[in-house]
Amino acid sequence: MNRIDRISAILIQLQSRRVVKAADIAERFNISLRTVYRDVKTLEEAGIPLIGEAGVGYSIMDGYRLPPVMFTREEATAFLTAEKFVEKLTDTSTSAHHKSAMYKVRAILKTAEKDLLENMDGNIEVFKGHRQLVIADNDHIQTILNSIAHKQILSINYFAHHSQENTTRHIEPVGIFYLESYWHLIAYCLLRKAYRDFRIDRIQQLNVTDQSFTSQHPTLKAYIAQTAKEKHLETVIIKVDKEMYAHLNHQKYYSGFVSEKQIGNQFEMTFLSSSLEGFARWYMMFGDKAEIIQPDTLRERVQAISTITLEKLSPVISC
Repeated sequence: MNRIDRISAILIQLQSRRVVKAADIAERFNISLRTVYRDVKTLEEAGIPLIGEAGVGYSIMDGYRLPPVMFTREEATAFLTAEKFVEKLTDTSTSAHHKSAMYKVRAILKTAEKDLLENMDGNIEVFKGHRQLVIADNDHIQTILNSIAHKQILSINYFAHHSQENTTRHIEPVGIFYLESYWHLIAYCLLRKAYRDFRIDRIQQLNVTDQSFTSQHPTLKAYIAQTAKEKHLETVIIKVDKEMYAHLNHQKYYSGFVSEKQIGNQFEMTFLSSSLEGFARWYMMFGDKAEIIQPDTLRERVQAISTITLEKLSPVISC
């Protein structure tokens, strides 16, 4: 990305949030903090009313707005792809809200981009897996998200799989995430006095109460990180060549996949692994097209397995 495009993208990022940290900008564009400061100064010299506070971040002065942003063709097709996922992998309300937002996006596209989306619509499809086909569309996601935003206590009738019983719970919702074909809700259960993971498809009935909560719960990311620590999960970071990345497909999810980002011709992938031994043996399937960033213990184990394997492959020398 050239500097002009990057500065324009930084401006859009600044408009997307109330406060944006310099470190977040640096990470997104893979640039140094010094380069971020120089780009921000360029925006200020161009007349953009920016407010910067040390240790907090940058924000744009209230009331300042730019004309509507025009999307590139690649961005427009990315929206279309996302629409397919939302339609198949979320509930009715979420899909309806996203469709409404897409009408607004399409409204500001140029004619050529509108025609592109029309032509591409039949060339992108998302299919549900066999497990997803039996999930009831209980339409809870938007209600849960609104309750999180307004800090409202929820009353749920939940089918507990381990006991095969329906229980009524009052919960303080924290966040939702999608994992292995199912949506999950992390919430503080007032009955159990502890955080619990509720599969959303097992919530038989959900009601928003007139009670609000003031508890300061951890963010979903912080909760998952803490849970991983308690379960003795090891953080693994590897880099995989772009040509090999496509072949990993769904395998990565069985190895504790958490996140990824593209860096040049490689993908940096982060995992939470409960077994470095198992991860080491999976890694060896594509290790010639990858490298281990951390931990060192994983690198040592892969080397040990490789040494033993080579010894067994070496021809027997007769005396």
